[in-house]
Amino acid sequence: MALARTRRDRGIDYWPGFVDALSTLILGIIFLLSVFVVVQFFLSQEVTGKDTALARLNAQIAQLTEMLALEKSGKATLEDSLSALRANLATTESERDRFKGLYEGAGSGAAQAQGKVYALTSELDSQKQISARALSQVELLNQQIAALRRQLAAIEEALQASEKKDKEAQERIADLGQRLNVALAQRVQELSKYRSDFFGRLRAILGNRPEIRVVGDRFVFQSEILFDSGSAALKVDGQPELDKLASALLDLEKQIPPEIAWVLRVDGHTDVRPITSPQFPSNWELSAARAISVVQYLVSRGVQPRRLVAAGFGEYQPLDTAPTEDAFRRNRRIELKLTER
Repeated sequence: MALARTRRDRGIDYWPGFVDALSTLILGIIFLLSVFVVVQFFLSQEVTGKDTALARLNAQIAQLTEMLALEKSGKATLEDSLSALRANLATTESERDRFKGLYEGAGSGAAQAQGKVYALTSELDSQKQISARALSQVELLNQQIAALRRQLAAIEEALQASEKKDKEAQERIADLGQRLNVALAQRVQELSKYRSDFFGRLRAILGNRPEIRVVGDRFVFQSEILFDSGSAALKVDGQPELDKLASALLDLEKQIPPEIAWVLRVDGHTDVRPITSPQFPSNWELSAARAISVVQYLVSRGVQPRRLVAAGFGEYQPLDTAPTEDAFRRNRRIELKLTER
């Protein structure tokens, strides 16, 4: 009867292992994506700043282009006025010369012609002054247009440099993301190799015992091996099993490179029946206290605390949901998982 129950347990135990192996793979992928998103966030801040600068430069270019158009329009107007003034000046000079001829050729109308010549000469001087001012304004506009063109050229050059830098930043982001993915994939592959070696050694050390099962990438200890019912204090006869675990962990610490962030997670689980103890208000507290007891014992055997994590799950992750004593026994357990930090 016991042999049949053991075989039945083993037949059921494989599926949770596969689920946990898939969960570990998904956690690794989520970790890779999280790191990549963080890198993408910081690099996108730099790109966003460059986009803001590009928008500002484009606005300045539009403003300068509008100013240049206005200056050109003003210059054209002044040039038209200057042409009209020059035509008027030529007409006035012709009129003045005509009256001079009349003055020199006719004595009787000399006084009238001379007055007309003086008036025309005064008007001619006035026209020349207006023409000189217009020429001065045209020259000033030419200088302003030249300055605007130089400023526009400088802004376009800065814009091209910024666009080039933005393109280089995008290329660096893509390259960094690719290299990061490769590096993280290598780390996950390396950790998977050490995880396989570690559990292979534990399997050899602990032997083939029905109360200690290998389920996928984790070891499962039945709580009865380590604890009395309703207690979080380690039993003396369960400590040798943890000594073997501590020895395997100490050897593992020497083998795994320091740049690989790994931890051994110790998970406590209970059955669904509520606990009635003043020390533990719920199964959650009991499962957490048991996981902490295992961690503290491993630390006392020389395992570094930074390589250990204690977690309590209470009755919320059962292996068997049947309301039977056998299912309750299987759900009361301590699980060991080697995973990334």
